[in-house]
This record gives sequence, C-alpha cells and structure tokens, in this order.
Amino acid sequence: MADCIKLLPEIVANQIKAGEVVESPSSVVKEMMENAIDAGATEVTVNYVNGGRDLVQIIDNGRGMSPVDARMAFECHATSKIASLDDIYALHTFGFRGEALSSISAVSQVELITRQADCEVGTQTIINGGEFVSQTPVAAEVGSQFLVRNLFYNTPARRKFINSKESSLSSDIKREFRRVALCHPEVACTLLNNEAPIYSLPVSSLVERIVGIMGNATRRNLLEVDVETSIATVKGYVGRPETARNNSSEQYMFVNGRFFRSPYLNKAVSKAYEKLIPEKGYPTFFLYITVDAERVDVNVHAQKTEVKFADNEAIWQILNAAVRETLAKNGAMPLIDFEAENLVDIPVATTGVRYAEPRATTKDNYNPFADNYGSEGGDSVKEPNNEWSAIPMISEEFDLASSMEFGGGANASDADFDYFESGEGEVQSLGFEVESREEPSSIALCCGRYAVATFSSKVLVVDLARARERLLYNHYATSLQSGHSVSQQLLFPELLTLTEEEYDLVEEYAVDFASLGFDIKAQGANTIEVFGIPADVHTEQLDRAVYDLLQSLKLPQSVVEMRRNALAQTLAHSEAVGKMRFSQEDAERLTLQILASGESYTPSGKRIVSAWALSDIKNLFE
Repeated sequence: MADCIKLLPEIVANQIKAGEVVESPSSVVKEMMENAIDAGATEVTVNYVNGGRDLVQIIDNGRGMSPVDARMAFECHATSKIASLDDIYALHTFGFRGEALSSISAVSQVELITRQADCEVGTQTIINGGEFVSQTPVAAEVGSQFLVRNLFYNTPARRKFINSKESSLSSDIKREFRRVALCHPEVACTLLNNEAPIYSLPVSSLVERIVGIMGNATRRNLLEVDVETSIATVKGYVGRPETARNNSSEQYMFVNGRFFRSPYLNKAVSKAYEKLIPEKGYPTFFLYITVDAERVDVNVHAQKTEVKFADNEAIWQILNAAVRETLAKNGAMPLIDFEAENLVDIPVATTGVRYAEPRATTKDNYNPFADNYGSEGGDSVKEPNNEWSAIPMISEEFDLASSMEFGGGANASDADFDYFESGEGEVQSLGFEVESREEPSSIALCCGRYAVATFSSKVLVVDLARARERLLYNHYATSLQSGHSVSQQLLFPELLTLTEEEYDLVEEYAVDFASLGFDIKAQGANTIEVFGIPADVHTEQLDRAVYDLLQSLKLPQSVVEMRRNALAQTLAHSEAVGKMRFSQEDAERLTLQILASGESYTPSGKRIVSAWALSDIKNLFE
C-alpha cells in the first residue's frame, strides 16, 4: 500500500495557520494597531473599505523599519522579542513587527511603505499571498504604512465565511479599534471608513479617552477605581449602579496593556453590584490590571484575548473588593469601617439609673400664623437646651421627611403619599375624588415641592414634581402623535459625542426627535450638533435628556405606539427630576392643571395626589 502522509507545501501551511490569527478584517486591525504602538507611534490612523474585505490601511508615525527588517518581518517565525522559550512567558509588549505579518500576508496582498528617521528615503515592500514580489526605494514619511488588500483572496472557501454583511464587519473593526484605543490614551487614534471619519481621538487622559469613545453622557456616571496590592494593581472606572445596561457592550478589562476576556473575573465585578442592579443587568466598567508579567500567561489563545493568572483567585478577590470600595465611597452601598476613629459612642442602658427628661416650655401668646411669631407679645421663644435639638416648623426650607413619614424626603422622586402617620392613629388616604367644578379655597406651598390644597370637606396634597412629569408626558405624547412640537433655538449650538450605537439611533429615529422638539444634525464621527431643544427642556439638562431618550430607544419596542409612549415618558421624567423646588406660583398653576386633567398617577404608576377628610384630621387632636 502506497504511503499517504505528505508534508504540506510551506505556502499552504502558512495559509492554514493564518486562520488561527486572522479570522476577519477586525483581526488585522487589532494586530497592526498593536504593532504600531510597539513601534513607538504616537499617532495611529486606520482606514478600511467594504468592511475591510477590500482594504485595511494602517498608518503610524513610529520609528519605521530598515529595508532588511521590512523584508524579514513577513517571514514565518520572524520576531523582534523572542530569543528563547522563557521569553514567551515574560512578554511586556505586543511585538514590534513580525508575528502576525506572516499570517496576514499569507492570505492577502500586502504593501508596506516605511522609513526610519535617519534615512532620506523609505522602502516599499510588496507581498502577495505570502510570496515576495518586490522591494524598491520610495519617498515616504517617517513611520510605517500598511495596505492589506483583498483579504483571503487566495483562499476562496475562507473568504465565503467572512460575514457578507458590511455593517457587521464594520462593527467588528470598530470594536477592536475601541479596545486598543481605550488602553492607550497616550496615542492619538483615528478610525476612517472609506476616508469618512468615525473616531478622532486626540492624546488625552484615560477618562477623556473613555468619554471620547462612549459619549459625553458617560462622564457623570464614572466612579474611579484605584487599588494597589502586592499581587496586582487595579485602576480604571466603573459605572454607577443606575446606569447598568441590558448587555455587556460597556465592559472592558485589560491586563498589562492588553484587552482580554474572562467571565470568571467579570463575575467578580458583577458580584460587587449584587442587589444594586437588576438581576440581568450588566454594570459598566473599564478596569486595568497590572501584574508581574511572569505571573500571567497571554498565550492561551492565538489572538491573546484569553489569559491565565498564576494568582487567579487572589485577583478575583482584589477586583471584587476594589469595586465594592469604590461603590461604597460614592454612596452606592454601605461601607462599615470598624477601625474608624471618632465613632459615635452610644451608651448602654443601665438598670436603676434614671435619666432626666427634657423640660417642656409653653408660650401662651404663641401665634403660628404670624410672620414673626417670636416678636409678638414682647416675648421670644427660648432656645432649646443642649439635651435636644430644635424641632423645626414645616417651612419651605424644611425637609418634609424629617417630621412626616411619607416614604421619602422632599427631594425623593419616589416619595409616596399613601398615608400619614401620627402618634395618635392613622388617617387613610381617601384617594383623588374632587368634583371638577369645585375650586380649592387655598393652595399653600410646602417644603418647596408639595402643594396643600384646601376644599370644603377635604385637603389634597400634590407632589408638584410628579404633577409636572405627568403634564409633560401628556404634552410630549400629543406632540409625537401630531408630529410636531414647540422648539426653542439655542443661542450657541451644542456638540454631543455619542457611542456608535447611540449615533445610529439618532439617525434612525430622527423624525421622533424632531416631533419632540429637537433640532439635531448628524456631523459624523459619532458627533451630533444640537440647534434646538423642546421648549420645556432646560439647556443644562440637554445631555441628560438626550442620553435618557437614547437608553429608552435601546430597549425592544415592537409597536410604534409603545415606542412613542416610552419616548414621551422618558423625556418627561428626565426633565421633571431636574426641578425639585417650586415657587408659590408654580404650586398654584400645577395644582390647578393636574386637578383639571383628572390624572392622579405618573406614567410609571406613582401617586401624584392624596386626599384626607377634614373630619378625620380633626379626630387626630381629640
């Protein structure tokens, strides 16, 4: 029987091996950007055509290559950093040139133009399908320019498996670009699609780089993480719990300057948010881990997106503790420090010891309705002694929750007036039952947020913030239905940077934004310019309003009417929470409007109005 095992030709072996490193055009972008950064580049530009299938172009201002290096970089097993097996496990860099170039050139047509600073002319090297074609001197800028054309042109079967949808290939390229750019804010990074700008990121701080990629609305939601231990250092930012998403698109973890995936370590972060976010929520994080290079193996996967830590469990604990500490410091969760000094000393009750009760004081001529009751009758109210704090009267400056248990403070958006408690008993809310023809005899402002309306037989308490939210919702819902709304033009147009997904949503739902009163123009590079906003939206609330609207659009809305209701509800709530204190004029206007509307709940189902019978209130004092 004839022998059947044969050695593959080198060119065929290289083409097969290339599949481990080069899966799609995005793989080319990742490898070439990392090589450019290792070459000392401070500026990297990526341009692609037809999702990268026709062309991926990478330009950098690094140190360039000599003619010999430009030729050797495409050879199989050529490298600039490995001399022995031990070197593989102590790598601090991505690789100057070499490891990926051989695989990329084996399945594409590559042109390299490069020049070193001490050379007057550069070198052009052409490799087609792994075979050397030519090398000639050319005029060139300092640095390197790679043009990778017709990926997998010589392996038709593999080319078929490249996703035929250009938008999907483009999304993959943007994803890899973001991963590299987020790890290197010291490098200016630009991404172009057929010469049209998508990202233009200048040299910046880490937080500015994150904002430049994720959008302006991300800035207010970032909490800094900075922990250093003997095993690892963890720096970066995590998102506030309320900004958790329904996907993992804003979760980035890096080790020693390289992006990696680890469901195990992601769990350490998610665990820190336990009970702070929905069960299926994904917290935002940008975390950068630094460990001894000999304690981490980045060569588990050919694309180096999976790693192994020698101290895996310890890293998990460090990450979890670091995020928990950050959340606690910023008020997102309780933090108990058992070693803190100056703790409040709470005395233990002792049997047989009597404590003096505070003395009660009276004032016969006290008039609670006088503007300055202390001056009437010539006497003034005595200051309380040190045993008790003063009990303040209900006024515009007084937090309602400190004297009445309404489920929240004057600034709590979810305060619920379901009942009023007192030491003598309980008066149940009678609901919102006021004849439309009956006018209140008086409307008083309480605590800067609530209105107390008096009728012949009952008293109504109105949450003005919720009343305003309901009225705004009705207005915006009508605007979306009719297709137009009143817009106020800005004196100076505002530029907002969005994520790629958010930018696409603005373009897709341009008609709905216009119906709400937004005058927006897309400027490219994930940037929009806002010329006008709804008449009810304050300029300082602009970025919040746009951000909230875009978040609601990300949720699946199968029916047009559902989507419009969600938009109206989101914008109404976003604008309502921006105003938590009201004037007497606001109280009168909003109270009369909400009574006329007959609405007693916000779109999300929270109570706006509660009522009490005067007879039951009188019973409290009998």
